[in-house]
Amino acid sequence: MITTAKFNYQPHESELERASNSYLMSLVAVIGGLPLPILNLMASIFFYLGNRKSTAFVKWHCTQALVSQLGLFFFNSAGFWWTVSVLFYDETATNYYFAYIITLVIFNLVEFFSTLIIATKVRKGQHTEFFFFGDVTNLICKTNESIK
Repeated sequence: MITTAKFNYQPHESELERASNSYLMSLVAVIGGLPLPILNLMASIFFYLGNRKSTAFVKWHCTQALVSQLGLFFFNSAGFWWTVSVLFYDETATNYYFAYIITLVIFNLVEFFSTLIIATKVRKGQHTEFFFFGDVTNLICKTNESIK
């Protein structure tokens, strides 16, 4: 799920801290606004916008944090609105609903702990990538050309 790769240069200490903070920003938003999935995405967007003219290392990790939050946003939003319809409207809680919510909790827990691991590794100077989201980020940023 998490891979360690080489970046095309060794980032400075301040870059490591800002790149690590891009992941921690989404975790703080989770704690602050757990029931509303838009808060996690907005926190990542604002942090990305604040650092988009930063160095390549920081920009890459801000983009990966944003893309990973965007990936979960749609699933979390569907679960949120389904829960609202069960609680406040005539919708019934079926086995499909409970299966979706349990799957959603598992995905969010995996993403939460993966984000903690990546934030720690990035702070130590290791360039880490999420499975799938790292590849998407490489296509978006093109700041980390392959090192042969």
